[in-house]
Amino acid sequence: MTHLFATLVLAIATQTTPAPAETPAPTPVESMRQHASAMAPLVKSPLAKSFLEGVACLESLPAPRAVMYNKETRDAVTESAAAPMTAEALAGYEKRELTDQFYWFTRYGTPIAFVRPLEILGRAGVASADNLKLADFGFGSIGQLKVLGGLGADAVGIEVDNLLKALYSQPGDTGAIARCAAAGAGDGGSVRTVYGMFPSDEAIVSEVGEGYDVFISKNTLKRGYIHPEQEVDPRMLVHLNVTDEAYVRAVYDLLKPGGFMLIYNLSPAPAKEGEKYKPWADGRCPFARDVFEKVGFDVVFYDEDDNAEARSMGRALGWADQMDLEKDLFGTYTLVQKK
Repeated sequence: MTHLFATLVLAIATQTTPAPAETPAPTPVESMRQHASAMAPLVKSPLAKSFLEGVACLESLPAPRAVMYNKETRDAVTESAAAPMTAEALAGYEKRELTDQFYWFTRYGTPIAFVRPLEILGRAGVASADNLKLADFGFGSIGQLKVLGGLGADAVGIEVDNLLKALYSQPGDTGAIARCAAAGAGDGGSVRTVYGMFPSDEAIVSEVGEGYDVFISKNTLKRGYIHPEQEVDPRMLVHLNVTDEAYVRAVYDLLKPGGFMLIYNLSPAPAKEGEKYKPWADGRCPFARDVFEKVGFDVVFYDEDDNAEARSMGRALGWADQMDLEKDLFGTYTLVQKK
C-alpha cells in the first residue's frame, strides 16, 4: 500500500503541466478598435466621438495584396498592370506582398491618431461628418478616409506615393461607402484618392475639385520638410514646387466660404548638437501668418502648442512603450478659416 502511494505521488509530481495557450495578437482592425476605445475618454466634440465610433465598421483585408515595387524610383504598379510590361520595363521592380497590417497602418502608424485634428475642428465648429467634404493632403493610409466615408463624408485623399496608388486600387477601396451602423440613420459617403503634385499640376488641381468644408494636412506640411534649416537629401523633403503664397491660395480656392484649413503635426525632439539634422522634427507651420492673411484667411490659431494633448493621445495609443513622451513627442497646429 505504501509502495503504491509513493508511486502515485511520484507520477503526479513528474507530470508535465501543459503550457498556457498564447493569446493571439490582435488583428490590425481589432487593434484600431482598441485604440479607438482608449481614445474615447480624451475627446469631447461630436465630430471626434463619431469618428471613434465609426472605427467599428472597418473590416479586415481578406488576403494580402501583391504589387510590383521599385525601391530606387519608388514607383509601383499592380500585378495586373505589370502583366503586359516587358522585362526591360520591369527592371528594378520586385514583387511585394502587402499584408492587412500594411493596408491599414502603412509606414505611418494607426489612423486613429487622425482623431486629434478632428477634435480641433470639432471644437472650432465642425459639427458632423454627414455631408462633410474633406480633403486630406498626404493622407498616408486609407483608414481615416474610410471611417469618415462610413459616417457620411465625401473624403478625398491627396498623395504622391505610387505604392499607395497600387495598393488602394481594388474595388471597395474607394467609391461609395456604406453607412456605418454606429452613425445612425442617413446616407453613406464616399472615398476618392488623387495621386500627383498638388497644386503645381493643374490637372491634379482640377481632379481634386472645389467646394470643400475642410482641408487637413497631418504630418506632411512641416516647416522642416518645406523649408529645412540645413541641406538634406531631397528625398526626405516635401516638394510643393510652388511658392508659399501659391500653395495657400490653391487651398483657399478649393474651400467653401467659412471652410477650414488645418495643419496638424506630431514631431520628435530636434537633433542634439553633433547629431544629423532631422527635418521631420520641425513641425511648425511652413507658411508665415501674413501669407494666410494676404490670401484672405482669418488666422484662428498659429503654431498652437498641442504637446499635452499629443502626449495624452500617445499614452492612450501605447506609444510610451517606444519613446519618452515628455521628451520626444511634440504637437503643434495651425487653423485658418476662409472668410
